[in-house]
Amino acid sequence: MKIARVIDYETTGTPEDAGAEIIEFGRIDVDLVTREIGNGWRSFARPRGPIPAVTKAVHHITEDEVVNAPDARELWDAFYDGCAETDVLVAHNAKFEMHFHAGDGRPWIDTYKVARVVWPDAPTHSNQGLRYWLDLAVDPAEATPPHRALPDAYVTAHLFVRLLAEKTPDEMILISKYPALLKVMNFGKHRGTTFEAAPIDYLEWIRDKSEMDEDTKFSARYWLKKRT
Repeated sequence: MKIARVIDYETTGTPEDAGAEIIEFGRIDVDLVTREIGNGWRSFARPRGPIPAVTKAVHHITEDEVVNAPDARELWDAFYDGCAETDVLVAHNAKFEMHFHAGDGRPWIDTYKVARVVWPDAPTHSNQGLRYWLDLAVDPAEATPPHRALPDAYVTAHLFVRLLAEKTPDEMILISKYPALLKVMNFGKHRGTTFEAAPIDYLEWIRDKSEMDEDTKFSARYWLKKRT
């Protein structure tokens, strides 16, 4: 493992949307020895379907910008060029990127999940929120505009370098294999309460009977095990 390839996609929709496609690729490398960030690369990709207005409102990529771009299937070789099978892939909320390409067996680090463990009291765990909360030393020109593939990968690379001061790559890979560990409930009658302080019977209900997301159910199981 020599480099961490930090990646980000802009798409026509979420993994839950039928037929969602990548319309912009971005990646940048972190040298795991020197922790230098470089080798940035980006490309538009031409979708087969339309770009919904709701996603244009996020990344502002229009059909006119991608009409002459390569098909996404033609870009994977360039996207992974220089990234060995033993290198690691990094993304913020990596489940999103993994939906579009599993990485050909490379291990993944999810900086969102790792940040949840390392900085549980952060006011937000979004990419841009952590950028400002941690006062990451990013070049504003390289980090702009947000919600575009290469600028977002660039910010995530700086977040990853900061996390390397707290966890090894192997530790981050292990954390990333599990759902995110939440600290505070942002729902229901116990909104604002920490999982650690929530009533045991409520945690049991979340674990056994609720239809909440995997992160919430995982956190309930974790704290129940810690407390019982």
